[in-house]
Amino acid sequence: MHSVPSARPSEPSIASLRDTSGAAAGDSLASYWRFYRAVADAQLARWLPRRPSRVLDISGGQGHSARRAADAGHAVLEVRDPDRPGRPPGRARQDGAHRDGAERPPQGPVPVVGDSGTLPYLADASVDAVVAENRVLSRHLATEATVAEIARVLRPGGRVLLCVDSLTLGMALLAERNYWAHLSDVPSAEVVLVPWPDGTITRSFSSHQLRELLADAGLDVEWIRPRTVLSPSTVEHVLGESPRALARLVRTELNARQTDESLGIHLLASARRAG
Repeated sequence: MHSVPSARPSEPSIASLRDTSGAAAGDSLASYWRFYRAVADAQLARWLPRRPSRVLDISGGQGHSARRAADAGHAVLEVRDPDRPGRPPGRARQDGAHRDGAERPPQGPVPVVGDSGTLPYLADASVDAVVAENRVLSRHLATEATVAEIARVLRPGGRVLLCVDSLTLGMALLAERNYWAHLSDVPSAEVVLVPWPDGTITRSFSSHQLRELLADAGLDVEWIRPRTVLSPSTVEHVLGESPRALARLVRTELNARQTDESLGIHLLASARRAG
């Protein structure tokens, strides 16, 4: 376990990369986050099952992957962490969903209020696909337990799409905050926990660590790639020169040949449950 104590706030150049909505990034990264979201939408569209399926989204209700999946014709359960005080832990409430597991017509995702880190309210092999976007597995520090639950609820042959903070991002933040001694330990650390200026802690992964994590849960890794290969500075420059170039940039990103899985601030992975 490799953990780093909190310290003074860092400059926004790296810290802003935590918020994929762009709300905290400021004008300097607004174009990049627009590109990032367009790429994420296109990657999800390519990945989703071709047939109408039962999809579980544990991204935390902060993104829009659940809506995108529902619009594509899938029956989507969207897990949202409890937000009301006094709600008993470990219990799920389904708004508009049938408790017998019947699928709701795909006019929108079905909200399920419960812990997105543990899924005791779902039966074994009950879903065809799981989406864990919005870096949710980096925010759940006991990632092994969450991935084991994902593998449990997937039917044999079911798939999971997930996004996590990369070791590249974690090391960049540590360097920006002058944690040089800790940086020297990172390559040999089994777990890398990175503090952010707002007091939260996230977990960063190398492609090797992510591959091992999925394999240990009984999942066959299909591929691991950076969310985006194109750098924020490149995207900002191109869109600054030609605001209409977004679609071309997204096509370039999707067709880029992956020579290094570890590039980029976030890693995207697809894995399948054996059987």
